[in-house]
Amino acid sequence: MGFAQLVLRNLLRARVRSGLTLVGISLGITTIVALGVITAGFKSTAGAFVQSGGADFMVAQEGAADMSFSTIPETVVPQIAAVSGVAAARGALFHFTRAGSNPLFLLLGVTPGDLAADGPPLVEGRYLADGATDEIVLGAQGATDLNVRVGDALTIDDRVFHVVGVVQSDVLWEQSGALAPLVTVQEIANRREAVSVVHITLASGTKRDEVARRIEDEVPGVVSIVTADDIGKIDSGFQLLDAANVAISGLAIVIGGIGVMNTMVMSIFERTREIGVLRAVGWSGWRVLRMILLEALMLCFAAAVAGSFLGLLAVQAVMRIPSVRGFLEPSYEPNVFVQAFIVAIVVALVGAVYPAIRATRLTPMEALRYE
Repeated sequence: MGFAQLVLRNLLRARVRSGLTLVGISLGITTIVALGVITAGFKSTAGAFVQSGGADFMVAQEGAADMSFSTIPETVVPQIAAVSGVAAARGALFHFTRAGSNPLFLLLGVTPGDLAADGPPLVEGRYLADGATDEIVLGAQGATDLNVRVGDALTIDDRVFHVVGVVQSDVLWEQSGALAPLVTVQEIANRREAVSVVHITLASGTKRDEVARRIEDEVPGVVSIVTADDIGKIDSGFQLLDAANVAISGLAIVIGGIGVMNTMVMSIFERTREIGVLRAVGWSGWRVLRMILLEALMLCFAAAVAGSFLGLLAVQAVMRIPSVRGFLEPSYEPNVFVQAFIVAIVVALVGAVYPAIRATRLTPMEALRYE
């Protein structure tokens, strides 16, 4: 019998105990994978909005707890536009509300002229007319979800809008939401003469990081969001998700390690005489140590595979919720699965160290006398 076959046979001796340990570890891995995929997707989705309309980056309120809570006075937009290196500055106002069955529908307030100049391409209809207050342009997915077309009326927050256009946007929030006149959204959200973010287009030959720093130096109370990772500066939700991921990984290591340790200790107690025989026929302590560690690693590897698969199923189940599907797109980054397997390996090592050391300290005589 080969070494790997012996290890597998040892695990299968106590199928129920090994199976329960595998289930416990795999549930921890499931949570790590699901949360990791959703977190990465949320960052990617929000990061796409940073460069909405072909912008190079965006500016938000310094210290804002959430992107939707960011408030910049409209008078600041011309100040930002006047900073050296800025070719254009376009303000936009977030307003998350209910539309149809979607409680997280994004109504984005924009200036009609900015939308016509840098808006997403039209599928049908036209952009907002200058001076109009009751017109709305829907993203293609939003129009489908609400089952409305150009020419239909749409009521949002007790306000009746006339659908004048449908756009196809690479930004999920725009694709699943709607664009309306800035003054109208300011009135609905009760945030008059304010915007949430300012999208920046750079002048030719300028460097993005230099202009971003220049804006922060010359315009007080704002912060530049250059990449998706920078969104954490104004959105504590990203930091909470990252902290939750770390905490869950830590709990998985502790709880999984205890489970593996229990399984391996019981296995060694039951096989004490067998280990004594192996030592008596020439097995070294190092080989016994390798056997115990490999058993734990094999168990945790199987749990990592099962947990990763269950994590993907959990994400797909979450994405069936219409409001979630319109708010984020999952991102299956390799580092999420690498983290899951690293956690599984650490769990195996933490849980197997004590049983393995105990097994190697047994002398052949002690083990053979064990009853």
